[in-house]
Amino acid sequence: MSTLLEVKALTVDYGAAPVVADVSFSLGQEKLGIVGQSGAGKSSVGRALMGMLGSHASVSVEHLALQGREMLLSELARLRGDRLAMILQDARHALNPVMTVGAQIGETLRRHRGLRGSGARVAGLALLKSVHVGDAARVWQAYPHELSGGLGQRAMIAMMLAPDPALLIADEPTSALDIIARERVLAELDGQVQARGMGLILISHDLSLVGRFCDRVLVMREGKVVETLSELDEATHPYTRALLDAAPKLLATP
Repeated sequence: MSTLLEVKALTVDYGAAPVVADVSFSLGQEKLGIVGQSGAGKSSVGRALMGMLGSHASVSVEHLALQGREMLLSELARLRGDRLAMILQDARHALNPVMTVGAQIGETLRRHRGLRGSGARVAGLALLKSVHVGDAARVWQAYPHELSGGLGQRAMIAMMLAPDPALLIADEPTSALDIIARERVLAELDGQVQARGMGLILISHDLSLVGRFCDRVLVMREGKVVETLSELDEATHPYTRALLDAAPKLLATP
């Protein structure tokens, strides 16, 4: 498996203690999970790679390469929406509320694939159908608030896939969904990774979900990677073991 992304010693701080400290990992055409409690720095990793932290953040990296090409973080960020795409927590809030889903997918297709008018509509409907949106024509004409959480997330996935990215980052993409919608969205992401041969970084607080879904898992605590796992039962770090031990209790809480 060829290496898609290489990151060495990524650090993020806001003028105080780093929120991400010397995080290193590589990613092939696979699903990589980044997991930890709130404040662990996992979302900052994804947003740093996407160039979405803003000028108030200081971001540095010792080595960064995408598809074998070494580059600066600023160069990687310029590929956002093209070779890199990101799915956020709740598509109904991430999508533009005053534009239809079709208008937003169509704009993405125009910008990145040069498609307009009927060509963009045909390609956009095909994208929606590829992520198993049943009534694609209705969703194309709908506004984000008119969609259910699961349907909104699938529409967002379709839009993020429009430029045919090499890397997709999903930050808590199922936390606002019920169990059935969550499983459908995860199955959709898995299918797209397999069909397109791309890499996926799944960021979540849910270790059991990430461990079940991803090929490898980075466990973060206080900005650092404490353990990298292929199987959850290989966990040896006390923090990881505590997260695993806590999971059944959290599920049992009314």
